Amino acid sequence: MTDPRLIAQRLEVARSVVHDAAALAMAMRPPPGGPTGTIKGMQDYLTEADGAVEKLISNRMQALYPEDGFMGEEGGKHRQGALTWVVDPIDGTSNYARGRDRWCVSLGLMDGDVPVAGVLHAPALGEVYTAQRGHGAFLNGKPIKASPVSDTRTAMVEMGWSARVTTETYTERFSAFMALGVMPRSGGSGALALADVATGRLDAYLEMVINLWDVAAALVLLHEAGAKVSPFLQNGGLTGGATIFAAAPGVAAPLAEAAQVSFS
Repeated sequence: MTDPRLIAQRLEVARSVVHDAAALAMAMRPPPGGPTGTIKGMQDYLTEADGAVEKLISNRMQALYPEDGFMGEEGGKHRQGALTWVVDPIDGTSNYARGRDRWCVSLGLMDGDVPVAGVLHAPALGEVYTAQRGHGAFLNGKPIKASPVSDTRTAMVEMGWSARVTTETYTERFSAFMALGVMPRSGGSGALALADVATGRLDAYLEMVINLWDVAAALVLLHEAGAKVSPFLQNGGLTGGATIFAAAPGVAAPLAEAAQVSFS
């Protein structure tokens, strides 16, 4: 495992780089309305800002840490290293493309197959999340923890939607949550939904097919905030799409059963 002091130094640099990337995204942000950009698939948007933000982060990290690897949503894994930066230039692109506020720039750092640091910057919301493995998770510099909720009848759960999941499967999970008295919803950004679980704003988040760049930074937040998380990386998330389920400890067991996921 890499010296935590080196991880801490990289995290501080990452905060600065992501700040600049978020500023670029804001400058390129479409006005409300739209949508703008192109459609890669059902509800799968691509804007000019996605490529520009990823390029900015990739170039900066390569100049600062040429020995580190890099994986981007738009460019794929095009650099190798013991430490690997994983970026989603704009998570919540469907929101971004319509001038909405719920989107973020997400940059995670992997030490081999272990998430060790992450930054999520949601500039339109005025929120910056940071975490380092073993050193806590923070929102705008203040410590965060998963929700203390222990009764599913007061639980708020978000589900991510994907064209790779059948309508029947999605409806089945949705109905199972509702049978527990849960309030389900969907906000259009997997990274921010996971961050909400880490802050206690949500009690759980389920997405049945999601990729590493969507969750790399959030995985560290969740670990440090004390949330329970399904074994996303072990179940194929390192190399392709996989299910992720994160929950507050007090409602994790019944919600996991409804979601048909396991924590082992």
